[in-house]
Amino acid sequence: MIYLLDVNALIAALVTTHEHHHRVSSWLATLSNQDTLATCSISELGFVRVLVQVPQYRVPISSSLKTLQRLRKCSTLKVIQFPDQNSATELPTWVKGGRQITDGHLLKLAISHNASLATLDEGIPNAFLIPPPC
Repeated sequence: MIYLLDVNALIAALVTTHEHHHRVSSWLATLSNQDTLATCSISELGFVRVLVQVPQYRVPISSSLKTLQRLRKCSTLKVIQFPDQNSATELPTWVKGGRQITDGHLLKLAISHNASLATLDEGIPNAFLIPPPC
């Protein structure tokens, strides 16, 4: 299975102080060597933006980029980056407000690459909800 990480899942995976880090890292530990993680320009840019702007992080851009590079070189998980050819006019019909735009775009992108959007957000139809640890 290929899982496209949304912005919050990507942050939770890589930032140990994130409130859902344990949840995401526990899920990642269950993945097999047949599974693949994916990012894209939207999720990576969101990761960098949040880490720079959110007061509890305040991570310099250069450090955020190095963290993403380390993820791509991870020896235990296969990590790829999806090219993104989708336009804003291709949003799913369930997108009705500003907070759903990125979610809708990422879901369409995941589907276009035969992947699942991995998220912590229960409100995204047909996305894979990262389970809480047992």
